[in-house]
Amino acid sequence: MQLRHLRYFVTLADERHFARAAAASNVSQSTLSAAIRVLEEELGAPLVERDKRFKGLTAEGTALLDWARRILAERRRLDQEVAALRHGLSGALKLGVVPAALPTIGLLTTAFHRRYPDVRLTVVSRTSNEIQRALDEFALDAGVTYLDNEPLHGVRGTILYEERYILLTPAEGPFAARRDVGWAEAADAALCLLTPDMQNRRIIDGIFREVGKTPRVLVETNSVMTLCSHIRTGAWSSVFPHNFLWVFGSPAGMLALPLVKPVRTHAVGLVIRREEPLSPLVRALEAVAREAGMVAELERVVVPHPV
Repeated sequence: MQLRHLRYFVTLADERHFARAAAASNVSQSTLSAAIRVLEEELGAPLVERDKRFKGLTAEGTALLDWARRILAERRRLDQEVAALRHGLSGALKLGVVPAALPTIGLLTTAFHRRYPDVRLTVVSRTSNEIQRALDEFALDAGVTYLDNEPLHGVRGTILYEERYILLTPAEGPFAARRDVGWAEAADAALCLLTPDMQNRRIIDGIFREVGKTPRVLVETNSVMTLCSHIRTGAWSSVFPHNFLWVFGSPAGMLALPLVKPVRTHAVGLVIRREEPLSPLVRALEAVAREAGMVAELERVVVPHPV
């Protein structure tokens, strides 16, 4: 069983299309198909349901996929160990981040880059559920997500900061001259929020339910940039994690008011697979996360605490 054959097989499972899988693997479609047949002959079982096109994996193919992902991840880890011993840390690290944490992820990645400048970093926006699934499938090396709101499995976490919530609202609107605002009051504003598939939105909706209110959501988006674009116009209000102000600031003509009654916080942190030994890059990232000092940096943002 050759590693490249396993790579082709995993790519086919991900792409669910022979031609796309071959292109992604930089081989011809006939080469990829031949590799799959070799695996099938070696295991003595069909791995792919075929018609004129890819229809899915057989039960045997699904079982092999889990093993193939793990075997390839172990090989990458070995390559990293050998390279670190010879040349220091290098290679590639892929990090999935929930949209609510994207505005300040540069605090973590920049601290890591300063210490390990030869490592290439890829940061992708993912929901919390997608991060969990990608870690399970070895498609991500690590994630930044909520640690204490919805159950995580098979991972260990390092807290980066406690997310708290503010209402960004027009300065000339109903909350002018206020120092804070209650969740029940905020529910009646013309709100622009992230979509319900985002854990941040599920947290916000849960707090509104606590106070017996349904928020008046007039715009939903899965894009942080789109959310900020609407707020920038001064026509909308939104419930933001306080870390957004670190990068965007409080737009002109807007108020950033702490949300109270109740005051809620949620831990955001780095998550990695619970496994030993860790790859050198993941081990280094976890160490940097412990020392990143993101809490102190975020507290430098002028956002009043609830009074």
